[in-house]
Amino acid sequence: MNAPSADALLTLFDEAAAAHRRALAPLTDQQRKERTAVAGQYALDLVVDAAVLEVLHTADVAVVSEESGWSGNRTAAVTVVVDPVDGSTNCARGFPYWGISICALDADGPLCALVTNTPVGERVVAVRGEGAWRDGDRLAPSAAERVEDSVIAISGMPAHVLAWKQFRAMGSAALSLCDVASGRLDGMIDSLADRHGPWDYLGGLLVCTEAGATVRDVHHRPLAVPDPDVRRQLIAGATPVLAEALVAAVVDPPDAP
Repeated sequence: MNAPSADALLTLFDEAAAAHRRALAPLTDQQRKERTAVAGQYALDLVVDAAVLEVLHTADVAVVSEESGWSGNRTAAVTVVVDPVDGSTNCARGFPYWGISICALDADGPLCALVTNTPVGERVVAVRGEGAWRDGDRLAPSAAERVEDSVIAISGMPAHVLAWKQFRAMGSAALSLCDVASGRLDGMIDSLADRHGPWDYLGGLLVCTEAGATVRDVHHRPLAVPDPDVRRQLIAGATPVLAEALVAAVVDPPDAP
């Protein structure tokens, strides 16, 4: 069987995003707050995971989900990495910054991606070699090069205060990466060592790459690895100069003893 095209995969991803919305729609505020026995997991994560996988399994792809690991055809030419609800705590608490993040990878790396901000109805897509768009508008990052001129998203509190202009702690790595790609943010710092799995960042990684922003692992490890056991520490910058400055600030902070 031929591998699905990027267009076919994006259609599949839109269907998965619709299933994500339908699964969440009947949940009450209290039901959204219910936890499972797994640390950091909400019951809503499992509800949405089941609905999304039902859609993804209609295609000849391997699937890696944050909630359920590997499934589908492990020998397929395409692997789909999905976070059914990126920003689960935001979703549970009614903070409108969460969605689904899906990225397809082939032998050459990330091929296409879909990231949504579900409560506000935004849809971000990227295709390798073709660019990235939010609701039809092509994305491009800011021109920021200095940390002190930049608005930076953070995941976890940095050990040292950096010289940023302002910072934001938004609660969704996928959406923060998309906001770097579009210029809403200038950069992103992951202050927590090896806490983000591939489902958290692969969609946003392709969006940033296609928009022209830079995403790095602090320790120079490869990012395009569809492995549920992989964890990385991310830095994103609107420009390569800013990304390098952010890496330096995290790895060797200027006020460190």
